[in-house]
Amino acid sequence: MHRVAPILVLALFVVALVVAVFPVPRVWQEDDSAVEVKLGLDLVGGLRGEYQVVATDDQEVTPEILDQTRTIIENRVNASGVSEPIVVTQGEDRISVELPGVDDESDIRSLIGTTGVLEFIPVPTSCSPEVFQDAPMPECLAEVEPLFNGTEIAAARIGQDPQTGEVVVQLELKDTGSRLFDEHAESHYLEQFAIVLDGIVESAPSINATRFGGQATISGNFTVDEANNLVTVLRFGSLPLEIREVGFSSISATLGLDFLNQTILAGIIGIALVFAFMLLYYRVPGIVACVALIAYGVFALAIVELVPVTLTLAGIAAFILSVGMAVDANILIFERTKEELRSGKNLSAAVESGFNRAWTSIFDANISTLITALILYYFGTSVVKGFALVLGIGVLLSMFTAIVLSRMMLRWIVQQGWARKRHLFGIKDSELSVDARSKREVSA
Repeated sequence: MHRVAPILVLALFVVALVVAVFPVPRVWQEDDSAVEVKLGLDLVGGLRGEYQVVATDDQEVTPEILDQTRTIIENRVNASGVSEPIVVTQGEDRISVELPGVDDESDIRSLIGTTGVLEFIPVPTSCSPEVFQDAPMPECLAEVEPLFNGTEIAAARIGQDPQTGEVVVQLELKDTGSRLFDEHAESHYLEQFAIVLDGIVESAPSINATRFGGQATISGNFTVDEANNLVTVLRFGSLPLEIREVGFSSISATLGLDFLNQTILAGIIGIALVFAFMLLYYRVPGIVACVALIAYGVFALAIVELVPVTLTLAGIAAFILSVGMAVDANILIFERTKEELRSGKNLSAAVESGFNRAWTSIFDANISTLITALILYYFGTSVVKGFALVLGIGVLLSMFTAIVLSRMMLRWIVQQGWARKRHLFGIKDSELSVDARSKREVSA
């Protein structure tokens, strides 16, 4: 195991380096888009849309309805893959939507503006199957009373047919919808049943059982994107009132790529100073810390690209904070190791004891930070959630690089003859205890 672990860590580092440096395609996605860092609205700009919630004769726009509409829009946009949107209410009936790095305006417009009126309509035998090919609701269905609507949906998710591998949409129906559907299926076995969304027939499958028990599956040669769009609308339900687009415009970055480049330059200078301090003060352990910090950066960048995390100013701040925690963990370990060397322990024993003594402090500090990050992610807005997510990733990585990677490298170093010198670990003869001063070399 001692020989396998370094090979596994090295292989993991190589994979992370490839992901971080080269445009690797996302082979698990249908469009094979390249893995890349997604930048937030404050760095790359995006689109800004303004919508008006339209009152009716029966229902006025209340603060509760306005906030409910804002929440549904934010959930829909997040589910569509646009991370960290800024969705806020304005005045008595307006909602502003700011979307970072959006390429296709029409898809977002359609997603936000769709009211999501879903109806389950029995298909009479007079309807020809050819009229149900992703088309407006045919005349033969116009006068048919819906059996139930989207309010009877308890859950919706993307699934896969175990026999054909086809992408499907799985539905869970509430009690009333389940009862009505089973009653209809029992007397209309193998007949078609239209699923109509906003007047468009999304699917018209045949009823292939007489009882479903509240579990139904919609199939129809969906692509992943088509199924995801349908699930998004079903999950987040109908908007309480109609919304009207007031205007859509491009917005420039509030900070811009120039700021990002300046931040990167400042980070490089800061990390270089940290490297210099670690090398001068800790000598050989400082080299280990520098290598571990480089590995930390590579792993962090790869994870940010793979998740993917939308990188904003708040995310950059979280990354810088987690870099400090990664360095701090190494300093705790090295100081404990130096204490053991001063007491006269040999090098191998001092390194092991240093890690063991530092572990409690490292664990307590990182767990406390993780708990804070979880609270921020659960209760925070989209920007705060981005900060919390990057911070949580950074804390976990800092523990890995400090406890696993640094320990692995130091264990190898203490076995080398050239490393068995006190001064290589920042220890002077005058710092040794009385019993250890007679020793000129640290034995392994």
